[in-house]
Amino acid sequence: MARFYSNENFAIDIVQILRDYGHDVLTSYEAGQANQSIPDPEVLRFATNQNRILITFNRDDFIDLHRISTNHSGIIICKDDRDYQGQAKFINDFLQSQTTELSDRLIRIQKQNQPKSSTPVFIIREY
Repeated sequence: MARFYSNENFAIDIVQILRDYGHDVLTSYEAGQANQSIPDPEVLRFATNQNRILITFNRDDFIDLHRISTNHSGIIICKDDRDYQGQAKFINDFLQSQTTELSDRLIRIQKQNQPKSSTPVFIIREY
């Protein structure tokens, strides 16, 4: 199972679902890092020092950070979408299918609209 660090903008509902799948998720609140305006590079450094994959909704800033510094434990960027169960299941299934670690990788979860379908489809984009 994966070890995650969720920054303060991440949905606690997804955190709980990932925990239900057996993942170890530390939130910024639990780490005493919330509501302090900690810069994103320090958030990523904290996650890396804790050997945790950073999980966030903050797409632009962490894509930029990944591009300038690929030395991290991994980054997963989720879509700010109310389908928390679908995203958490997709993340869990993706991680279970991986044969390599996410170190120095950035994975973005995107929702792909399917015409005339009520079932959401999530896809992976790797940077």
